[in-house]
Amino acid sequence: MNRRLALLAIAAAVGLASSPVALAQGAAYPAKPIRLIVPYPPGGPLDLAARALAELVKDSLGTVIVENRAGAGGNVGVDYVAKQPADGYTLVIGAVATHAINPWLFARLPYDPVKDFAPITLIAQVPNVLVMTPETATKLGINSVPDLIGYMRRNPGKLSYASGGNGSGGHMAGELLKSMARASMVHIPYPGAAPAQLSLLSGQTDLMFDNLASAAANIRAGKLRAFAVTSATRAPSFPDVPTMAEAGGKDLAGFDVTTWFGVMAPAGTPQPVVARLGDALRKALVTPEMRERLSRMGAEPSPTSPGEFAAFIRAELAKYEKVVKFSGARVD
Repeated sequence: MNRRLALLAIAAAVGLASSPVALAQGAAYPAKPIRLIVPYPPGGPLDLAARALAELVKDSLGTVIVENRAGAGGNVGVDYVAKQPADGYTLVIGAVATHAINPWLFARLPYDPVKDFAPITLIAQVPNVLVMTPETATKLGINSVPDLIGYMRRNPGKLSYASGGNGSGGHMAGELLKSMARASMVHIPYPGAAPAQLSLLSGQTDLMFDNLASAAANIRAGKLRAFAVTSATRAPSFPDVPTMAEAGGKDLAGFDVTTWFGVMAPAGTPQPVVARLGDALRKALVTPEMRERLSRMGAEPSPTSPGEFAAFIRAELAKYEKVVKFSGARVD
């Protein structure tokens, strides 16, 4: 009987130690590998950033396993994490699409972008860049953002712009331009950024708001002409390229569309665990190694507190509600 009671006591102690309450009271964390879910295929900016972070937090957090769960514009992987135990062992890289655009784009979203997650820290914001081929720009007489706006107003619906799909950052940048400039052009969505860029280079479409990291090589090679970046500040990797707000003057004041992404946990994750994760991730983000890797994407680290990240997500949700509704885009 005494042996049975002792075994029961040990089992209860183990269960208690692994519970959220125990974690909140400072029990050892992490006690096993952490999974970091990337809701997109391998090789993209989020995936590369996740793998770099996993390497840099080994000393403070132990093993972090990066796992790709792509599908439905990022919704599959994000929803998977929303439904995992709130114990700090399953995290997700949430992004502008999954937490600010998709809630307005999809008629039935399986998760709540605010209520179902505990934001930990923003990783980075990557601008898109407005590009045209030199041949198209010369043919149309477009040498600046004001030239583009003027052409759009004189020729409504004549220009076409490519994007990596409905609801993508490039799509939203194009719709915000149309809205703010009070002008029109035709959106041509492609199944990914690569075929969209190919359509631009081949002359099938006139312009594109491409991811800066993706467009950089062609800009430097002279195959694409960069008119402006879509972020609120200039990109360090292309300091001579103005922002849309700078280039567009009063027509585009406040223009700001970036591909941002950050680390989140399921809602209800104990605050001490969120704090531990946040401290480790923020320290990794400001290392020279991480700065160098992000700079290849045209980005800089953007570490935040959980509260700052949560407020940022709410602001982005409000912004993209208007943009998505203006675009008329919908995924049912």
